[in-house]
Amino acid sequence: MSKQELEVIGQGTDGCCNGLASAPLDDEHAAQLAKVFKALGDPVRLRLLSMIASRDGGEVCVCEMTPAFDLSQPTISHHLKLLRQAGLVDCERRGTWVYYWMLPGVLDQLAAFLTTPQTAGATA
Repeated sequence: MSKQELEVIGQGTDGCCNGLASAPLDDEHAAQLAKVFKALGDPVRLRLLSMIASRDGGEVCVCEMTPAFDLSQPTISHHLKLLRQAGLVDCERRGTWVYYWMLPGVLDQLAAFLTTPQTAGATA
């Protein structure tokens, strides 16, 4: 079971996250983010993440996700492992099955990082 969490990048002392446009990334943060975006760059993983994130109750059994794809169960498990390693989801084995859920705040952190700050007088 993985307990990785996506690090809040560029979090200042005032609690506000700095976005992509606020300052250049250092090598370490760029490597961390590249891992997340690489995980999100595959259509199967995006669909899996969507299935997990949109689920009422917050968790999904792998047995419920596998039939939605024309892929083998080991391939689905591999994709889920990559999402776990990227710090997007976590899981727990319960008997034969593994249940997955989104890590709290991960998508909000990514959205905040990608958001361009609005300046005074700027229009959308």
